[in-house]
Amino acid sequence: MQDLNLYNTLTRKKEVFKPIHKNKVGMYVCGPTVYGDAHLGHARPGITFDVVFRYMRHLGYKTRYVRNITDVGHLVNDADEGEDKIAKKALLDQLEPMEVVAHYTRSYHKDMALLNTLPPSIEPTATGHIIEQIQMIEKIITNGYGYEVEGNIYFDVVKYDKDHAYGKLSGRNIEDMISNTRELDGQSDKKNPVDFALWKKASAEHIMRWPSPWSEGFPGWHLECSAMSTKYLGAKFDIHGGGMDLVFPHHEAEIAQSCASDGAEAVNYWMHNNMITINGQKMGKSLGNFITLSEFFSGEHESLEQAYQPMTIRFFILQAHYRSTVDFSNEALQAAEKGMTKLMNALDTLDGIKVDSDSSVNVEDYKNKFYQAINDDFNTPILVAHLFDAVKQINSIAAGKGTLNKTSKEELIQLMSDFCYDILGLQKTVAESQDGLADEVMDVVLGLRKIAKENKDWSTADFIRDELGKLNITVKDSKEGASWAKE
Repeated sequence: MQDLNLYNTLTRKKEVFKPIHKNKVGMYVCGPTVYGDAHLGHARPGITFDVVFRYMRHLGYKTRYVRNITDVGHLVNDADEGEDKIAKKALLDQLEPMEVVAHYTRSYHKDMALLNTLPPSIEPTATGHIIEQIQMIEKIITNGYGYEVEGNIYFDVVKYDKDHAYGKLSGRNIEDMISNTRELDGQSDKKNPVDFALWKKASAEHIMRWPSPWSEGFPGWHLECSAMSTKYLGAKFDIHGGGMDLVFPHHEAEIAQSCASDGAEAVNYWMHNNMITINGQKMGKSLGNFITLSEFFSGEHESLEQAYQPMTIRFFILQAHYRSTVDFSNEALQAAEKGMTKLMNALDTLDGIKVDSDSSVNVEDYKNKFYQAINDDFNTPILVAHLFDAVKQINSIAAGKGTLNKTSKEELIQLMSDFCYDILGLQKTVAESQDGLADEVMDVVLGLRKIAKENKDWSTADFIRDELGKLNITVKDSKEGASWAKE
């Protein structure tokens, strides 16, 4: 079996994946802050790490996938000052914060299910782990890397950097960070502007608050992931994933917190997916340029020319490598829709091919290429290209140009099923799941065409073929009869 190679953001190179514990994998992925509907940018990490989860299980690893829900502590502008994003939404909508959390968590789960992402093994929330976060802060203070100012607890980045290397994940230098950080005099109670909050004392108007040894307040945004990942995966675990926009400061702070509290880094492999862009600009709520997933599914957005099936969105994202940017366009989504349909039709065609005594297909060659692509840092675009090579040969055999024996057919069906359905997580769309009726209708149409040909009524036979062609339905004649495919 080929080795699985992962690109590690920390080392900036591909490394052979070796789990800490034999036959087991622990993976933590930063989930959403639930104060609005999920958009295309949320779909990318959802799908990216779903494929990682699926493939680890395919390889036989007992995999624990932990993905959090941020329901407190994430302040506007990802800062240490200002309003909590969820509390702000609650005030605007005149709701309790947990009503906001419950509504958008359900919405997120619904969208992820439509995209056919498997639910994580554990989905902890920040508010459900206040005690664990307080305990981690206490350890950080005891070890000399946290300090209190009037009920606020900050992480001493400068002191930590003297003992460790702060900025190693993002490649930043602390002197440059300090010189590039501008704080107004008297506006911050931190020792240094690069320090970040572990606990904040709640102001009178702050509606989300908990008791602590220092003040009634709330945890810093970065802390929850350090506390929850190690609680459920141990002090050392295999993979930590998330969007590339989280490398700094969020994941950088996580590394520092783990080292400061437990004396060692928690993560072996850091994986980061790149951004979805619109006209070259990152898609995001803060920029106001996002399109929600429900809008994609309904087509109800001014930038959309049509509605798109969830599987079209999934296939669109899988056509690019997870570490490359993907720029949204209707043309790209429409191309993905056609490609997805072609792939699903080929799988149906393969199932219906009659076996022969010989086979012109080298299934082992496809198998090697498929695994080589997925093992090369989850190179899904190369895998998809190889899948379409197989599609081309399947359609060629269906047209009478090649053969499949019983064994090769069974092996190819299993191989295509493993990679298309189980690993890439593709499934038939709603329209395609209704193809049973379409098959029956087309059987009637092709039956009429067959009668016309038997009666040497070539004009009617050609008319049926040409009219179907206008609907992007291709009719193929072979020695076994006529077949059709929706292009």
